[in-house]
Amino acid sequence: MASYNAISTEKLVRLIGTPKGPVVIDVRDDEDFAAQPLLLPASFRRPYADVRQWGADYRGRWVVVVCQKGKKLSEGVAAWLRNAGAEAETLEGGFEAWQAADLPLVPVAALPGENANGGTVWVTRSRPKIDRIACPWLIRRFVDPAATFLFVSAPEVEAVADRFGATPFDVENVFWSHRGDDCTFDTMVKEFGLSFPALEHLTLIVRAADTDRLDLVPEAAGLLAASLGLSRMFADDLEQLEAGMTFYDAFYRWARDATQEKHEWVQHVAKKSKDNE
Repeated sequence: MASYNAISTEKLVRLIGTPKGPVVIDVRDDEDFAAQPLLLPASFRRPYADVRQWGADYRGRWVVVVCQKGKKLSEGVAAWLRNAGAEAETLEGGFEAWQAADLPLVPVAALPGENANGGTVWVTRSRPKIDRIACPWLIRRFVDPAATFLFVSAPEVEAVADRFGATPFDVENVFWSHRGDDCTFDTMVKEFGLSFPALEHLTLIVRAADTDRLDLVPEAAGLLAASLGLSRMFADDLEQLEAGMTFYDAFYRWARDATQEKHEWVQHVAKKSKDNE
C-alpha cells in the first residue's frame, strides 16, 4: 500500500520541467548510487544522514524525496523535512519505479562540476537569441534548477570559463555546442538523456529556428520572430533570460499538451453570422 505522503511516477513526470514543480532530492545511499550513477531530471543528491542539518533549507517548499525503493530512507527524510516545515512526499517505488517505467534519467557523468555554493555554472556569449535562452531554460527545468549563467563578450567566453570554473556553451570548439546539423539545444537534450516526447518536438523547432532552416517545422518562424523580439525588449541579458523562461515554459506546455488544440473563434463567428442570416 502506497504511503499517504507519496506521489506516483505518473504524477511526478508531469510536474518535472514545469515552473511550479517540486524540489526533487535523491537520498539513495552511496552503494546504490554508485551502482547506477543516474538522476531523475531536475533532481540532485543530498545525504540522508545529514537531513537534520539541511532540512531547514526547504521550509515552506514542496519536496519529493527519492531513495532506491521508496521505503525507509525517503520515508525518514520526508518525515524530517515535514518537521522542518516543508511539504514533503516520497516517490512511490523510488528510483526503481521510475526506471521500470522507462522514464528519462540524467547520467551524472554528463553534469559539469558544481561551484562552491552549489549549482553548475555556465558561460556563453552575450546578447542571446535562441540557443542561448533555450539551453539555460532546459538546464534549469530538467537538469540543475540552481544553475548560474554568465553572459560575456564572445572572445572572452573560454577564458572566463577557465578562470571562473564555468562550462562554456554555444561557442565554437567546445563540447556543449552545435554538432553537424544539430544546434546546442539538440546536444544538451541528447547528452543529458532527456528523451521526453515533448522535448524532442521542441528540439526540432529550436533547431529549425536557430540554424535558419524554417522549412523543417511550421512553428520555427514564430519562434524566431518571438526570440528576436524578446532580444530587443531587454538590454540586460539576465532580464531577458528570466523573461525567456516563461516563453519556453509556454512552448514546452504547447508541445506536451496542446499541439492538436485549435483556436475556434473564427468558426464560432462564422456560425453566429450564418445563424443570424
